[in-house]
Amino acid sequence: MNSSPDTMNAMVLHRPGDRLRLERLARPVAGPGQIQIRVEACGVCRTDLHLIDGELDDPILPIVPGHEIVGRVSAVGPQVSGFSLNQRVGVPWLGWTCGKCRYCLSGRENLCDAARFTGYQINGGFAQYTVADARYCFALGDAADAPAAVELAPLLCAGLIGYRALRLAGDAQHIGLYGFGAAAHIIAQVLNHQGRSFYAFTRPGDLDSQQFARRLGAAWAGGTDQPPPAALDAALLFAPAGALVPLALGHTEKGGCVVCAGIHMSDIPGFPYARLWGERTIRSVANLTRNDGLEFLELARQAPIHTAVTVFPLERANEALARLRSGASQGAVVLDLG
Repeated sequence: MNSSPDTMNAMVLHRPGDRLRLERLARPVAGPGQIQIRVEACGVCRTDLHLIDGELDDPILPIVPGHEIVGRVSAVGPQVSGFSLNQRVGVPWLGWTCGKCRYCLSGRENLCDAARFTGYQINGGFAQYTVADARYCFALGDAADAPAAVELAPLLCAGLIGYRALRLAGDAQHIGLYGFGAAAHIIAQVLNHQGRSFYAFTRPGDLDSQQFARRLGAAWAGGTDQPPPAALDAALLFAPAGALVPLALGHTEKGGCVVCAGIHMSDIPGFPYARLWGERTIRSVANLTRNDGLEFLELARQAPIHTAVTVFPLERANEALARLRSGASQGAVVLDLG
């Protein structure tokens, strides 16, 4: 499907449970405070699956999904400063906050009750063009040796949410990563950079992911049905399975924490209080802040982080989603629109 100068191709969700439809839409125009972006790449995230499966409340439908966006500024709206044409930028999940509530005023804009999110209430990056609030966009490096757009895209959610989850784990030195997908393979590299040890837990029998984790420096890799060789100081849960919470608690030292990093998770089953006792804690991660983004993107440059990606063209977004759902790809799945 070819687009005219005033239109664009986009993959659109009309109803939960439906496949995305390839459609020709009017190219969005940058309004006050916004920039228009020619999308080069957009990561495919498990949150996109939750949206499509109807597991997230109150999406704006129809919607263009996608919230791990890398692209070039193609137009600058009124009242925007700090961005220029053709500059490379990244657009994350958090797309707008009120800036006035007690959460926004206390550095916790990720908890803003009025927040709006990219690819959920704001059209996202499964399209040739998008518009975004300039305040929530990140300038990305554009040097000759900068990573390709498809390699940068997973940093905009898998990396950012993983980083926030790791921050909530404090100074833990022995960390379990449950679900070794896009976020975990990025955070594994952060842990290597920081000199901390990680233990990778995958679906039972997923030997490919376990081997992938070992290549990235895992101290141990095995199924969630196996105990690690040492107790954990903290566990980061990227798999959206509530049954993993008591399992992870059982492998965590006194004073340790289990951090649930997904926006959606199946119910947590009952478990003996003894698993929580000893000042263990369970925490959730809700979205991200712009400061998280600035800190993490700088860390990603220093580490440096290299993402493993499986790439699909825009029109094969449904196939990309199916690949993510099956867990058949190592690392991240990305749409290439470049």
